[in-house]
Amino acid sequence: MKTASVVFGWDVGGAHVKVSVVAASGQLLDIAQWACPLWQGLGHLEQVLDSVFERWPGAREAGACHAVTMTGEMVDLFADRAEGVSVLVDTLARRLGLDTRFFAGAAGWLAPGACADGWRDVASANWRATAQWVASRVSDALLVDIGSTTTDIVPIVAGRVAARGSNDASRLANGELLYQGVVRTPLCGVSHRIVFRDARVNVMNEWFATTADIYRLTGELWPAHDQYPSADNRPKTEAASRARMARMIGLDARDAGDNEWREFAQTWRNEQMQILAENLARVTDAHPALEHAPLVGAGCGRFLANAMARRQGRDFIDFTSLVDAPGTSRDVLEWIATCAPGVAVALLSLEVLHEPAAAA
Repeated sequence: MKTASVVFGWDVGGAHVKVSVVAASGQLLDIAQWACPLWQGLGHLEQVLDSVFERWPGAREAGACHAVTMTGEMVDLFADRAEGVSVLVDTLARRLGLDTRFFAGAAGWLAPGACADGWRDVASANWRATAQWVASRVSDALLVDIGSTTTDIVPIVAGRVAARGSNDASRLANGELLYQGVVRTPLCGVSHRIVFRDARVNVMNEWFATTADIYRLTGELWPAHDQYPSADNRPKTEAASRARMARMIGLDARDAGDNEWREFAQTWRNEQMQILAENLARVTDAHPALEHAPLVGAGCGRFLANAMARRQGRDFIDFTSLVDAPGTSRDVLEWIATCAPGVAVALLSLEVLHEPAAAA
């Protein structure tokens, strides 16, 4: 990668695109996230690219430096992940320039022309970018990145990423990746049976409500993190969330009071916390040295990682504390945590600015 005054760090997901701007000194200068329903077509990514250029005109200049990681290759717009990587790389290189470099985990950085052969290393490597940055700052820890849709649990031992899985399939198999998030996860994906009024009842397997409704009622969801329509396309209010949650068990909001629905939201929260804790235990069991290690929380749902740390008597380290950023406003801190892979990939790229990337 060539020397530049700033680096743009990209995390191109299937539902969001996250971009950070980092100075050569390592200081975070700016950061933003855009909703990008990539499964609906590449036009959404093109629109985000236009928005990025509007916000940061320097991003389209010939000398701009771009570092990219992705998960968007697995959306069902593409026949398979290899095609997804190829199409996304071609699209980004065309709009950002052929000097754009793609994070390939243990394989380092790839130029666009090398990504066709190296697609397995490029695909869904964003978790490793975050983990590598954390490992450079914390020697022993468990990174728990809870986003809108997924959770990554990554062991870090002696300053190294010690994940057993290297791709989504193996990480799903060993508990290092789970599809549990605090915004987009349907409630029927959290539990098929739930306690309401001291009885365990069946849950409707319908997309009637999402976890955004839970955390709206518990008061833990920052509204800016909720960039997609609600399950029924109705308002993102507490009243509407109560109606959506009630529908999950065949009731209407009028069938219980506001406090009872708030308690019901806590019940759903506990169910999701249990899933997270079980997978954290699976990962910890494979790394006994991390039995008492701190949790490093990232993502818009890191408040759950903090809660797990308290329950288990562990220290908690906020990912935001590992990043040099001006000011400590909630806006800045929330977006740093939410866009952790995009921040990490930019910071990691600074370490290799004077090294040539692997070519085709």
